[in-house]
Amino acid sequence: MTPRIEYFFTSVSPWSYLGHDAFVSIAGKHGAEIVYKPVNLGKVFPETGGLPLAKRAPARQKYRIFELKRWREKRGLPINIQPAHFPTDPTLADCSVLAIAAAGKDPAGFLAGAYRAVWAEDREIADESVVTALLADAGHDAQAILDAAKSDEIGTVYEANAREAVERSVFGAPTYILNGEPFWGQDRIDLLADALASGRDPYTD
Repeated sequence: MTPRIEYFFTSVSPWSYLGHDAFVSIAGKHGAEIVYKPVNLGKVFPETGGLPLAKRAPARQKYRIFELKRWREKRGLPINIQPAHFPTDPTLADCSVLAIAAAGKDPAGFLAGAYRAVWAEDREIADESVVTALLADAGHDAQAILDAAKSDEIGTVYEANAREAVERSVFGAPTYILNGEPFWGQDRIDLLADALASGRDPYTD
């Protein structure tokens, strides 16, 4: 039976960026299907006890910077600790991921580009021209994907993802759910890999 991993993320999450390549690689190694579920964390945090960065205690904000620097080194990825366009509205990029998946294509390459755009290249992914370029760079029909991304149908799915996240106790990004078992944070990817390798029953209680 093909493993199935539900991937809750948002394209403006630094942690989703830092874990993306490693996650996609591990999923591929184990032949796992990835179900992409972008979420608006602004709708998830109030329901799950989270706070936007600016409202977190100074000690937590300071420690976050230490972690970003450590994981930048660990993953070997460039990251601007204070990018030019963060926070920003991820809706168009997130919905483009949904539109790519709905078209039967793989969103991984586009999403990797969107993460880099925010966290390594200081580009504004709320800008449609930036998303257009990222889609084209990833080999997609940019206009067709953008038209779908802005449709009511995709918008409804995006809204539903946030509700589902709350219902399933997803409170941050990235969260990977394997057979009902959640793994929160890109620093849990090794544990996810272990679960895939062992084929053990999921921990769901």
